[in-house]
Amino acid sequence: MKYIAHRGLTNGPDKDFENLPSNIDIALKLGYDVEIDVRYIDGKWMLGHDTPDHQVSYEFLQRPGIWIHAKNLDALYVLGADNKLNFFWHQEDEFTLTSQGYIWTFPGKTLTENSVMVMPEYIDPTLDNTIGVKCFAICSDYVEQIKSR
Repeated sequence: MKYIAHRGLTNGPDKDFENLPSNIDIALKLGYDVEIDVRYIDGKWMLGHDTPDHQVSYEFLQRPGIWIHAKNLDALYVLGADNKLNFFWHQEDEFTLTSQGYIWTFPGKTLTENSVMVMPEYIDPTLDNTIGVKCFAICSDYVEQIKSR
């Protein structure tokens, strides 16, 4: 089972630390994969969920364990030229296929062995829904708690 730190968060939501490059580094060093929100604007790669807040290099995006959520069409278009990166685009789709063939699964929807269970805390704040779940990975703000169960 892989554990994906949603926006680099491992112990709960925190707007000050989400998509922050130094926090992403910490989550990766702890052994987690990380989902990040990326825009491509005027030739620059920018991290941020609602706004482009932190500039990063293309090499930053190429690091093992990074799951890239393309937040604008330019990012999706440019990322599409590099089939080595793991990226996707979605809004409220029940299922989205990542560029590496994983099924990014909206909270509460049916999972497969190739699915990523996304934000289980939205459905069950106790996270009991993660116990014994059969899927490829879990993406959450609470990966530390989930992994320790």
